[in-house]
Amino acid sequence: MSDSTPTSTAAPERGTGLPAQSPPVDPAETALASEKTGGRLSWWHGEGGEGARRNLALVGVLVVLIIIGAATRSDLYSDPDWVWANFLSILKLASVVGVVTVGMTFVIIGGGIDLSVGAIVALAGVWCTTLATQSYGAGGMIFSALTVGLAVGLVNGLLISYGRLVPFIATLAMLVAARGLAAEISDKQTQVSDNTFINGIASTNLLGIPLLVYILAAVVAAGWVLLNRTTFGRRTVAVGGNPEAARLAGIDVKRHTLLLYALSGLCCGIAAIMLTAQANSAQAAMANLYELDAIAAAIIGGTLLSGGRGTIIGSLLGVVIFATITNLFAINGLSTEAQNMVKGGIIVAAVLVQQVQFRSLTQFLNRNRLTTT
Repeated sequence: MSDSTPTSTAAPERGTGLPAQSPPVDPAETALASEKTGGRLSWWHGEGGEGARRNLALVGVLVVLIIIGAATRSDLYSDPDWVWANFLSILKLASVVGVVTVGMTFVIIGGGIDLSVGAIVALAGVWCTTLATQSYGAGGMIFSALTVGLAVGLVNGLLISYGRLVPFIATLAMLVAARGLAAEISDKQTQVSDNTFINGIASTNLLGIPLLVYILAAVVAAGWVLLNRTTFGRRTVAVGGNPEAARLAGIDVKRHTLLLYALSGLCCGIAAIMLTAQANSAQAAMANLYELDAIAAAIIGGTLLSGGRGTIIGSLLGVVIFATITNLFAINGLSTEAQNMVKGGIIVAAVLVQQVQFRSLTQFLNRNRLTTT
């Protein structure tokens, strides 16, 4: 019987065996190198440039609408003074809906929907024009409108976040309830505003530009900063993109949803003051279908209906596009029915484009993830 000698197995050398593990790669350096070489991850061709490309396309749509207006009414567009006055008229027309759209954009990015914004505007407008409220002056009227809008928004948020109601159902119920309460308060009558300061908001110009446009610009600027430069904005995108992942990351999803609807209600309160100033009155039927205009403008601007994506500038451009279409139909003497059909077609086209872009973006990210792996 022969002795068995234990055999030792030598470790494979790096040069002839398995390849050595690559050193860790810094993603920031990879992105920077890709930008320098003009790769697929550059700010223009990659995900980061999607908003810029979409906004540029919306500007192109506005240019086309202006060209159509100049071609159909060359007699009007040949007068520079009329063109400037018409431009300010379009911005003034878009101002109230634009303020509502800012709040709506936050809600949709956060994964919700608010069908009650028009009713909230009506309720806040009626409440602030009651005789009792007007007796406190302009400050009392503004405080009343903002408080009512904020309170109704908080109720929506409580029902949705803590009551676990579907946003569509909760805000639809609020739409009916707020309109009913506004009709009850006003006794189905138009309430006239006697406050000269409030009424003067719509007629006041600063440096030749209506004050309503300045209010819209201030709300848009505040909304842009809040969405793009604060933790609140980042949390809004996270909650809308994946609520469960946001919860696991430490975000209080319920409280954040509550704040989003409160923000929407606050924007409605501001819009109520602006609309009351334009009409010098308020009634339960005011701001009719504003919720559809705000949702449509946000969709046109690239806000994803499923949440997690959207821009304030895009929503503003969407509002201006719809206001320009309304103005274009008005100066050409076309019917409101035809205008609504065109708006409906634009909304459908925007949703279809969103779906195509979202699929392309998903495929793009999947390809890059596989390549990195």
